[in-house]
Formats: sequence, C-alpha cells, structure tokens
Amino acid sequence: MQAFHKLLILPVGLALLGAALGLWLIPREIEQVQELLLDFPDADQFSHQLRPWVIAGMCALLPIAGIAYRLGSLLDRYLVRLFLVSFGICTAALMVIWLLIDLSDNFPDLRQSEQVVPTMLEFYSSRLPGVLMLLLPHAILLAALSTLNRLSTLREVTAMIQAGRSIWKVGLPVLICGLGFALFLLGLNYQWAPAAESRVKSMLDVATGKPAFEAKNVLFRNPHESRLWMVGAFPENFQHGEPLLDVEITTTRADHSIETRLLAPSAKWDRARRTWQFEKPLLGSFENGMPARYQPIEGNVIEKSWSETPWQLIKPGLSAREMGIPELNTWLENQNSMKHSAAAAPYLTHWHYRWSQPVTCVVMVLLAIPLAVHFSRRATSGNTVLAIILSAILMLLGNISLSLGESGLVAPILAAWLPNVIFILLAAGFFYLRLTGRPLYAMLRSLVPVT
Repeated sequence: MQAFHKLLILPVGLALLGAALGLWLIPREIEQVQELLLDFPDADQFSHQLRPWVIAGMCALLPIAGIAYRLGSLLDRYLVRLFLVSFGICTAALMVIWLLIDLSDNFPDLRQSEQVVPTMLEFYSSRLPGVLMLLLPHAILLAALSTLNRLSTLREVTAMIQAGRSIWKVGLPVLICGLGFALFLLGLNYQWAPAAESRVKSMLDVATGKPAFEAKNVLFRNPHESRLWMVGAFPENFQHGEPLLDVEITTTRADHSIETRLLAPSAKWDRARRTWQFEKPLLGSFENGMPARYQPIEGNVIEKSWSETPWQLIKPGLSAREMGIPELNTWLENQNSMKHSAAAAPYLTHWHYRWSQPVTCVVMVLLAIPLAVHFSRRATSGNTVLAIILSAILMLLGNISLSLGESGLVAPILAAWLPNVIFILLAAGFFYLRLTGRPLYAMLRSLVPVT
C-alpha cells in the first residue's frame, strides 16, 4: 500500500499544480475574451472563445505527463529523468545568453523608466511566451544530444540493444517528451507568444516616456460604403475608448471621384451607441471641375450611420508576425468582404506557421536520436556539431521560407511546413543509415572533395 501511495505522489501533485494554474489563469482569460468581444463584435468569436479551453489543455498536460511517467518502465523513467535534467540546464543557459544579448539592446531604454527594476521585471515576464517559443526547440535538441550521448558513451545504449530494445525504442521516451513540449508550445503559439512580441515596442516607448501606439499610418478601405480611412496612430488603449489620432476619411462617388474629405485630430468610437465622434473636424467638399472647399467645424461631429469599427480599421496595420490564431482568423474571414490594403499572403502564411512552428520540437528530437546514439567509446563530437549545424540551417531555412510565403512567391501552406518536412525526411535518412551500421559523420565527410 505504501508503494502504491508513492506511485500516486507525482501524478496527483502535477494534477494539483495544473488545477491551481487553471483556476488562476482561466477566469482572467475568460474576462479578457468577453471584454474583447464586446469591443469588437466582428472578431472571430469561436476562435477567441477557445482561448480558455486552450489554457485548460495546457494545464492538463501536467497530470497527463505525470500519469505517462508512472506508466513507463523503469528504464523509460530513467531516460526521462536524464533528459529533463539536461533540458533544465540547457534552457537556463540559453535563457541567460538570450537575456544578456537582449539587455545589451534594450537596457538603455529600460533604464530611463522611473522604476527600473519593476519595469524590467514586467518587460521580460510579459515576453516569456515569445522567448520560450524561440529557445525551447534548441534546448530540446541540446538536451536530447546530451542525454543520448551520455548513454552511448557509458555503453548503456549497447546494453539496451542487447536486452532487445531497438534504437527507436531507446529514443522513444525522449521523443514523447519532445511531443509534450510541442503541444505546450502549440498552446502558447495560439495567442500568447505572438501577442507577447507585439507588446515589446509599446513597453519600451512607455519606459522612455513616449506615447505607446498599436499601429501608425494605417490605410483602410471600405468598398461597400465608398470610404477610405487614413489613421495616423492607434493608441495602446484604443479598444477601451481612447481616440484615434490624425484621422482622414475620404468618401468617393460611383465613378471613384472624391465627394467629401473629413480631417480631424482625433476620432472616438462609442461602443454602446456605435457612433463615431470627430473632434473639431475640417470638412472638404469636391465638385467636378471645381476646386475643393474646406469648412472648419467648431465642436464635435457625430456620425451614426458609419459601420466601421476600430478593430476593422486597425487590421491592415497589424503585423502578421504579431497576430495569434484568433486575430488571423478574423483578418482572413473578413478578407472577402473588406479589401484591405495589405495582401493576404503574409497572414495566411503565418496562420499555417502557428501550427507548424511547434512541430520543430519533434523534428529536433528526430535529428538528435540517430546522430547521438553510437556504439563505441570514441568521441562523437562530429555528429553533435553536425546536429547543431543542421538545427541552425533549419532555423535559417524557416526564415527564408516564411519570407517567400509572405511575398506570395511560395504557397502559404508550403512556406510554413516545407522546412519541417525536409528535416523529417532527413532524420528518416539518418535513422536508416544508423540502423544499417553506416557512420553518419564519416559518410558526410566523404562527400566533401579533398583538394
């Protein structure tokens, strides 16, 4: 009975931790979603309403991991413990390196804040989801290489093979860990990692005393009502009623000639009345063959019949790289009804990329297993260096492929998934070479011509 209780400690502990995180995060997320849908009724409600469920799924990964660990064999648990220790060390080391590099860039701005330490803590804690998306795949690769290299050097892999385990089964516990981290990053990439990176510039502006803006110089065209909006700046809290700045609205006739033009230093959206209020606007009228006539208006002008909302107006000014799945869904769903000034290719490319990026965790493990497993005591630094070089090539290829997708030169789904597909096939080739007993590094070295 005592042994049975010991088996339950880890799953129950992780379940309690996951429940505590869920009770802390989910109500806040529900409140944010409800507020957003009130502010922007044209947003994709289904994908936004999924956000609390995604957080619940991420919290549920903890008890699932605990149960999977207990269901594994003694050898599986041994491999997982080695991997997690290496993963923690590698993650901490990469975080420190990243922090030092980032501080060298941003500390001159952060130290201008009145409260330097609290500002720095808020700045980097809010960026944590985006940093995890960047660093965890590489930490997984280094941890997998370290774990499997150690087992191979100590001849433990040889003992496992002699006990009837295949190379695939030797690396399976590490691969399952990589899959778990991929699911975790998939949850982060749904909304919170892209949103974290979108706040970097505004937080630096606040630290230096500058006004924070969500977007600047945004052009929006409403073809159904023949209006063209030019918004100079969207304040950080525009969704809470803070007015848009330097607004210019041009109305055209059926023959595309200009009919009126309204210029105002600010425009405020009233969510309850669904009206626009323009502060001391300058109204211009245009007649064919006649010069434009502008008339200043004292006080404010209220428009009750215009259908545009701030969320619609800001869409063309949002960067696809800083939008999560719900925002991308909203943008793409409205693409057919509203012809934006921005092309759809970047947004569709990053929609697919949100799903493909976490798969890199699994790709890293698949690369590490055949390159780290060996059956001799000789140093295998060549294979380790090769794995690190391949991971760098994967990252470079991903950036190139994304750029091609954003420019429309490559189909969005192909641009997002091609690097992972290529390296999964490459890992499959390495597995084949390892199973047939052919040394990988020596074979690749033989392909280099000797002068």
